[in-house]
Amino acid sequence: VRALCDKYGIVMIADEVMSGFGRTGEWFAVDHWNVVPDIMTMAKGLTSAYAPLGAVAIKPEIAAAFDERTFESGLTYTSHPVSLAAAIANITVLREDKLVEHAAGMGPVLKRLLTDLGEAHPSVGEVRSIGLFGILELVKDRKTKEPMAAWNGSSPEMVAFRKTCLDHGLFLYTHWHTVLIIPPLIISEEQLKEGFEVLDEALEITDKAGVR
Repeated sequence: VRALCDKYGIVMIADEVMSGFGRTGEWFAVDHWNVVPDIMTMAKGLTSAYAPLGAVAIKPEIAAAFDERTFESGLTYTSHPVSLAAAIANITVLREDKLVEHAAGMGPVLKRLLTDLGEAHPSVGEVRSIGLFGILELVKDRKTKEPMAAWNGSSPEMVAFRKTCLDHGLFLYTHWHTVLIIPPLIISEEQLKEGFEVLDEALEITDKAGVR
């Protein structure tokens, strides 16, 4: 993608809002491929959500366009000192506690757990992960990949699946027919396995949803 953008003069923008700051086992997901984007957006991991903050990094040659042309934009809480302090503290902890390295080390564990879950449950259509960033795609039919819930919607099975997880103390982000696995970067292997035991039980609900 970087090569194509360079060839045709296209600005490459990397959205690192969810994947940035160690989530994938590198500081930024693009680092896995030694790619330098022209513009990069970031947020969530910047403060670990302790305070609202987003940022945009821009290559100097692009930023130079605004040296003489004002970019008139702003928000009420732009550069809020409390949020900026939270970001500095958060990045310090990521470095000192080596949480990016920890996420990288936990990556193979998460991948193995996801793979095992997929092999055990017919309602799991696909699993993917990198570092501590994973996803389950739940389907009614593995051959056709008919999703467990329609686009931009839900289903009784997905509602029941999520409720079972919550009832067992497992908080998840479900989106349509997908289940995002995005645990805290400090999670241990034992804690991750404990969460997957709950997932294993909850998936019995979706397995019964007419899988052929």
